[in-house]
Amino acid sequence: MTHTLTPPKERARAGSGSGTGDAWRVIVRNDNHNTFEGVAFALAQTIPGVDYTKGMAFANKIHSTGQAIVWSGHRELAELYHSQLEGYGLTLAPLER
Repeated sequence: MTHTLTPPKERARAGSGSGTGDAWRVIVRNDNHNTFEGVAFALAQTIPGVDYTKGMAFANKIHSTGQAIVWSGHRELAELYHSQLEGYGLTLAPLER
């Protein structure tokens, strides 16, 4: 009798999580009280790797589509960035996986 064992496939995970679960997403929503410049500034001050130019690109996406995922990864960092962006007055979706 012959048995063939197929190794289990590894699942790819998005974001910068530790491999212990899905990445948490920080989502900024469009609103009528924040300016493009204000959104770009807040993102550049809060999200690693986002400068003012990238922040403006996010602001345009938020304006045109209604929202944008601006960061994903570990829950603790997601909570920190979410809280900091709220402090700038941005409109945010609840944290989600």
